[in-house]
Amino acid sequence: MSAQPTRRAVLAGAGAATALTAVPAATAHANPTPPGTGDTLPTDRVAHAKHRLAVPEIFRAPKKIASHTDVIVIGTGFGGSVAALRLGRAGATVAMLERGSRWPHDPWRRINAGDMALDGRGIWHKRSFTNLVGIPQPVDRFGGVLDDTTYEHLRVWRGAAVGGGSIVFTGVLLEPPKEYFEHVFGGTVSQAEMHRTWYPMARRMLRASPMPRDIYDSAPFGHSRRWDANVRAAGYTPETLDGIWDWDVVRSELQGRSRRSATIGESNYGNANGAKWDLTLNYLPQAEATGRVTVHHWHVVDRIGQDARGRYTVDLRVVDPTGEVLETRTVTCDRLVLGAGSIGTSELLVRARAEGTLPRLDDSVGEGFGTNGDAAMVQFISLSKGLAQGSPSASTILDTSLDLPARMENWYSLGVQVNAGIIGSLGMVMDPQRARFVHSAAQDDVIVDWPKDGNKATEEVLREMQNKIAEAAGVGVGVPLLGVPDVGTGFTAHPLGGAVIGEASDAYGRVKGHPGLYVMDGAGIPGSTATANPSLTITALAERNIAKIIADGR
Repeated sequence: MSAQPTRRAVLAGAGAATALTAVPAATAHANPTPPGTGDTLPTDRVAHAKHRLAVPEIFRAPKKIASHTDVIVIGTGFGGSVAALRLGRAGATVAMLERGSRWPHDPWRRINAGDMALDGRGIWHKRSFTNLVGIPQPVDRFGGVLDDTTYEHLRVWRGAAVGGGSIVFTGVLLEPPKEYFEHVFGGTVSQAEMHRTWYPMARRMLRASPMPRDIYDSAPFGHSRRWDANVRAAGYTPETLDGIWDWDVVRSELQGRSRRSATIGESNYGNANGAKWDLTLNYLPQAEATGRVTVHHWHVVDRIGQDARGRYTVDLRVVDPTGEVLETRTVTCDRLVLGAGSIGTSELLVRARAEGTLPRLDDSVGEGFGTNGDAAMVQFISLSKGLAQGSPSASTILDTSLDLPARMENWYSLGVQVNAGIIGSLGMVMDPQRARFVHSAAQDDVIVDWPKDGNKATEEVLREMQNKIAEAAGVGVGVPLLGVPDVGTGFTAHPLGGAVIGEASDAYGRVKGHPGLYVMDGAGIPGSTATANPSLTITALAERNIAKIIADGR
C-alpha cells in the first residue's frame, strides 16, 4: 500500500548529512577554471598528446554554425535531443550546441577513462577528482565527459559530451509512482496522459528493458544477487528495473567478443563499445538523419539574450578539449531551446535576468532547485561471487512507511571496479528541501544556495532503511577502513529545477515573457522526480512539451 507524503514530511526543512566525498567549504562555488582561461602545465601537454593518440576523433574540429539559425538548441542531453529530433522532423533548421566533445564508439579500443585509471578524458577541466569512496585522484586538465561542479555544501555531477547525461548515467529508466508524480507536479502535468502516451514513447525510443535472466545469473552480477538476498531478508520484495543497456553487447563482453566495459563497472565516463545505448545511438543520429539538424561540439555558451529585432542571441566560445579558445562569437536564432540541464539552463537564465539581457523573465526563474533526494549507500563485508561488479542495475525497492517515501536501487561500487565485499546502493528520497540559483555580481558567477543542512531528512530516512537491511542480512554499513559513511548525501547526480514548469514557464516549457524561448530539460522539473531517476521523465516530458509547441506553432 502506498502512502502519500505526510504533512510533517512536506513541511520538514531537511538538514545536512555527512558528505561521502570531500566538499570544499572555503568558497561558495569551487568549480574548475572555465575552459580557455586556465594555465596548461607541461604534464597536461604530455597527457594531451597521449589522448590524441588514443582517441584522435575527439580532436576533429566542429562544424561552423551559421550566424543565424531558425532554432538553436543548447545542450545534447535527453531534453535537447528530443526537441531537436521533433523540430527537425517538423521542418525547422536546428543547430545543437554542445560544450563537450563528440566521442566515438569502438568494440575493442579503450576510448574513455576508467575509475581505476582515471585521467582528463573522464573529468571536465579539473586537476583532481575525489570519487564516491573518498579516494582523491589527480588528473590532467582536459575536456572529459563528467563535470564535477562543487558548491559550498553540495557536489553536482553532470555530463559534458555529445549525448549529455546519457553518457555518464547508470542507465536506469524508471517511471515515478502515480500518487508521487501527482504530488510533485500537481495539476500542471497530467500523470494519466504521461503514463498513457509519453512514458511509453520514451521507453520505445530508449529501448527500455529489464536485465535478462542469463545476465543476472552471470559472475559480474553476483553483487546484484546478493543485494536482492539482503533486501529480501529485511522483508522487502525487489522489483526489476528497466535499463538503457544493449544486452546483446553485454553478452558479447561475457563471451569475449567485445572489450569488457559494462561487466567491469564502467559507466561514469561512458561505454564506448555501445553497451549503454546512449543518445548518440538513438535520438541524435535520428535527428541528424533529417538533414535539418546539425550538432556543433566544443561550443561553450556563456550568455543568452535578445537583440533589438527580437531575435535570441547566444554568446559562445569554441574551445577544444585542451582548453584552447579557437573562436568567440555571437550568433542569433528565432527560437531558442534550453537543454543544458538544471545547472546549465538555470545559470544562463539567472545571469540573463541579472544582466538585463532577458528582462521579462519571471521572478520564479532560479527557484525550485532540488537534488532528487540522492544518496550513495554502502554495505560492507557483503560478499558475492565474481571478480568485478557489472554496471547495470537490476533491482529496486520502495519504502512508503517512513517519514518520507524512499527508494533504494542496486548499484555497483563506484570507483572500485573490483569485488571487494562492498555492495552499493543509490538512494532517492522524496525530500521537499529546495534551494535557488543566485547571481553574484562580485564573483561574476551563478551559484546554488544549497543550505548546510540541506540533506538531513534524506540521510535519516535512508539510514533507517539501510540499517533494517543490514541487521537482517548480517552485514555492516559504510567502509570504516576508508572513512566512507553508510549514507553519503554530499552530492547529486540528478540536479533538478531552476526554471520550473508552470512557474517560470507555462505548462509546456514556454518561458514566460519571452515567446520562442523554451526549457526542455531537468531545469523544468520541480526539484524531484518522485523517487525515480529523472532521465525517463525528462525524455517523456520533453516529448509531451515539444509535441504541443509544434502543434500550436508557438
